[in-house]
Amino acid sequence: MASQDKPETAKDATPSNPRGIPQAPFVDKVEDYVSSRADVEPTLRRFQEMIAKYQFMEQNLQRRVVGLKDKLPDIKKTLDTVRFLKLRTDDSDPIQTTFELNDTLYAKAEVPPTDEVYLWLGANVMLSYPIDEAEALLESKLKAAQQSLSNCEEDLDFLREQITTMEVAVARVYNWDVVQKRKEKEEEDKSKRSGKSAEGSSGS
Repeated sequence: MASQDKPETAKDATPSNPRGIPQAPFVDKVEDYVSSRADVEPTLRRFQEMIAKYQFMEQNLQRRVVGLKDKLPDIKKTLDTVRFLKLRTDDSDPIQTTFELNDTLYAKAEVPPTDEVYLWLGANVMLSYPIDEAEALLESKLKAAQQSLSNCEEDLDFLREQITTMEVAVARVYNWDVVQKRKEKEEEDKSKRSGKSAEGSSGS
């Protein structure tokens, strides 16, 4: 029996995108979600909570995209520098250059041909790498950052679609409630008119 239940669980699982963001339910028939006006308020509240969660994820991804777009040029520039140093031979003349000490202070430096470089790894950590290893590391970091940016942009598009879907769902439930309220009022008015007609008939 347990083995028969597993396919049903997989079938009933909420669809999601490759990064696990759940897909919003498409409300084709409001009656599938609300059976009476008493269900409207909790359903609208649940849908609004889903929209808020999607918007929270969207804001986090937007911040991550900004960070990646700032990070990518630095990785590319560092990789280009490593490749330039790699092309230099022992017979090459030293390079006259400047390097940054802080935001407003630079110092002059003379860089001789070298077979190793120092890379910042973050958290105030710098390590020495042979040039070939430094190039391979930077290439992998660049590829990972580009893939991460692509995934973030894809997820942002997906989230915007889910937010739109949920906003449409909220509007449909709200409109359904308005229609039901109008029908109830018409039924109430009809009952009142019927009651008055009955009173008039009995009085005559």
